[in-house]
Amino acid sequence: MSSFKSFLNSGHGPTLFASFLYFAFSCCIWVLNGAMAPFIGETFDLSPAQKGLMLSVPIIAGALMRFPLGILSQYIGRKKATLVEMGLIAVAMLFGFFMVHSFNDLLAMGVLLGIAGASFGVALSLGSGWFPPQHKGLAMGLVGAGNVGTAVSVLVAPPLAQWLGWQSVYGVAAVAILLPMIVMIVYAKEPPDIDSHASFREHIACLFEKDGWVFSLIYGVTFGGFIGLTTFLPSYYYDQFGVSKVQAGQLTMLAAFMGAAVRVIGGWISDRWGGVNTLTLVLLVVAVGLTLVGFASSSLTLTTLLLITCFAALGAGNGALFQLVPLRWPTSTAVAGSMIGEIGALGGGLVPNAMGLSKQYLGSYLWGFVFFAALSLVMLGVMRVMQIRWTRTWAEKGGRARVATAPESTANFTKARNA
Repeated sequence: MSSFKSFLNSGHGPTLFASFLYFAFSCCIWVLNGAMAPFIGETFDLSPAQKGLMLSVPIIAGALMRFPLGILSQYIGRKKATLVEMGLIAVAMLFGFFMVHSFNDLLAMGVLLGIAGASFGVALSLGSGWFPPQHKGLAMGLVGAGNVGTAVSVLVAPPLAQWLGWQSVYGVAAVAILLPMIVMIVYAKEPPDIDSHASFREHIACLFEKDGWVFSLIYGVTFGGFIGLTTFLPSYYYDQFGVSKVQAGQLTMLAAFMGAAVRVIGGWISDRWGGVNTLTLVLLVVAVGLTLVGFASSSLTLTTLLLITCFAALGAGNGALFQLVPLRWPTSTAVAGSMIGEIGALGGGLVPNAMGLSKQYLGSYLWGFVFFAALSLVMLGVMRVMQIRWTRTWAEKGGRARVATAPESTANFTKARNA
């Protein structure tokens, strides 16, 4: 407890909380179509491939919007950028409530849901921006635990859809987003961890560096797997095991909640053990776990237990990777995080599409799971090659923060926070 108080005292707790709440609500809204997929699929009589397309559109749209929002935040400030985004989310939800009457309208709504998915890089950078390097892994893990919003969505949206009708859930979301807006306005404070004199080219330097692309591809497995599977699983449980629409959401919630909760632990462990070491274990567990899920399709209990294990690994991997990002790009974390989040989330768009195509054309979801397991092994090999240079330049062995600059950094952040 005393060490956690020390952690909070090294940064700005209210901004950390406001960032978490903003990200949690954004994640909740981002996966609404996935949470309500059994209802939507029944309304429009969708094929497996159409379901896959419907579920992938919000993920891809959200991914593509992350980097532009990160760039905007470098110029107007991260706090203002979050308020702009949440205002747009409210408008998007009203469109869903009043205007969705066909499958094409549903796809357009998926694009608008992507606005909520753009929050990632800005939320993590805003929440962790007050904290010195040796605590950024835990700070980013705590904000990133806002992924729990996906678990809330798949738990709450189905019974709401059954009670009010699935389109009315968009209207509820339009009102709910006002809460994190108010908290952000009242409690958040813009951090000092940005070079205000940097050029546009310097802000987007991560786009032209191999490290940025390697991080992005690894995140395509960890976060892409998390968000893609969260979106897909309500349909999988409903179609594969014949459970009710509400039960499908509840089972998905168990896995999604585990992934969100363990993200905090992943960041904390990575601060001590190193992000590279943590990711090595994570990618191995994901590869083995997803392969076993594909072969366990006749057992609801075994499938659920394996998925909970996989989501725990994916959550830890998300926390571990974003322990490394601020070490590599200390003054442009929002932009780097947004770029990595953008490309990584695109990996999530592969999941429902791969699953839908596997089911429709190969007769089973097995090969969709095997495909994603193989990707995790490929990225493990790439990371192990790249980490040799990382630990010679900007990180300690295993991916820990270089401690030589920590005292100076802590002093600078404390001075800025009290200014």
